[in-house]
Amino acid sequence: MKVAVVYWSGTGNTEAMANAIAEGVKQENSEVELFNASEFNSSNVAEFDAFAFGCPAMGAEELEDSEFLPMWEEVSGKLSGKRVALFGSYGWGDGEWMRSWEESAPCAVSETYICQELPGEAEEAECRALGARLAG
Repeated sequence: MKVAVVYWSGTGNTEAMANAIAEGVKQENSEVELFNASEFNSSNVAEFDAFAFGCPAMGAEELEDSEFLPMWEEVSGKLSGKRVALFGSYGWGDGEWMRSWEESAPCAVSETYICQELPGEAEEAECRALGARLAG
């Protein structure tokens, strides 16, 4: 199993989640590669069996629109038959951006995970568990 963890992070919160997800994948003895959103495109999709895409809530509970959203729009339609999880952090609201993201995804999403601000020990454990499930 080879998993791509693709994220955008402005403050480091979503990056911390991405790193914990990658640790969970490694715990399952699977391969994992971390990508910033600007480094990933549709030509990478065929190399991986599963994906975790991470973006924090921005503005009025929306995806970051200069790097992450264009990448997501390019690759999401090519993820059919792949395992896909969505994750991200938020500072306000109730996670509306994640619900909207999941509902509008043109691919099947196996699970989502959000945390408020910087993940603590419990949230990092949840992220590792998500990575293990993706790799399992």
